[in-house]
This record gives sequence, C-alpha cells and structure tokens, in this order.
Amino acid sequence: YFRNESSLTSTLRTLLFFSALMITLPVGLYFSSKAYVFEGSLGMSDRDSYFYAAIVAVVTVHVVLALFVYVAWNEGSRQWREGKQD
Repeated sequence: YFRNESSLTSTLRTLLFFSALMITLPVGLYFSSKAYVFEGSLGMSDRDSYFYAAIVAVVTVHVVLALFVYVAWNEGSRQWREGKQD
C-alpha cells in the first residue's frame, strides 16, 4: 500500500513539474528571445521578431513534451519492473 502511495506521489510530482515547465518555459523564452535575441542582438523588425520568437516557443513546447514522455516512460517501466519482482 505504501509503495503504491509513493508511486502516486512521484507521478503527481512529475506531472506538476512538467505542467509548470510547459506554461513558464515557452512563454518566458518567447518574450526573452523576442526582446533580447531577435530585436536586441540581431536588430530584427518587430514583425519578424514575433515570427521567430513564436518558432522558439513552439520548439520549446515540443522539447518539454518529449522530455515528459521520456521521463514518464522510464518511470512507468521502472515501476513495472519493481512490481514484477514481487
């Protein structure tokens, strides 16, 4: 019973971590890359910087999703192996 609860807590913690990452990282990278990289360093126009910053945000979303799937897959297979040994 306690192992199940620990597993549930671990899964919930992972889900909350990646949910927070999914919200904050793309938005933060969108605005920071727009202001500092594309407009600041590269001197792009406002319109072009919106476009490229959106690409950065979309790529970030995909990277976070891929990391979540990887972590969830490894956590699930680890729990399955531990349950199989009992």
